[in-house]
Amino acid sequence: MTSSARPLVVACGALASELRAVLGQLGADVEVRYLPAHLHNRPERIVPELTAALADPDDERPVLVAYADCGTGGALDRWLADRPNARRLPGAHCYELFAGSALFHALHDAEPGTFYLTDFLAKHFDALVWQGLGLDRHPELLATYFAHYRRVVLVSQRDDATVVTAARAAAARLGLEFEHQAVGLGPFTEAVAIGLAGRRRVDQAVVE
Repeated sequence: MTSSARPLVVACGALASELRAVLGQLGADVEVRYLPAHLHNRPERIVPELTAALADPDDERPVLVAYADCGTGGALDRWLADRPNARRLPGAHCYELFAGSALFHALHDAEPGTFYLTDFLAKHFDALVWQGLGLDRHPELLATYFAHYRRVVLVSQRDDATVVTAARAAAARLGLEFEHQAVGLGPFTEAVAIGLAGRRRVDQAVVE
């Protein structure tokens, strides 16, 4: 590979549908590689997986890492510091990517005890949340895991009633209030466009 080849995007598999739509909208001529969506629950594996995906020392193309910090606690930014040709998307996690920083922080300030869902997470709630947290085997842990949560907020990317229904059912299953924010793809499109243009690398604190 050479620096003249198409830019590379290495992305979270949980963003696949939205990223395809945005890249098509932007007319971006890039190569895309997806990492497993289950890394959403294993943030400590994100940097090792990226290291393996970008192991070719001769590949000097610009790289957009289509992750926010995503629970790495700054490890992703430290990894990127040694890779001047690579940058990540802004923000703490995919919820902020989709909602945009202003709306996300307003939601967080209004109720810190919020559990967020995207379209992907709502559709795959059983596999990624219920089973991912072991609640299918140990339902008694529900009260422990969600003791400090008060509501579920769906930040939806598409107008899809089945997603809203799934998210509402997830909130009921968790015993939490439900709120829906239809955010579309605008904030995510802007973040990807900025990342592809290489105008900045965002280095933001993680929102707890």
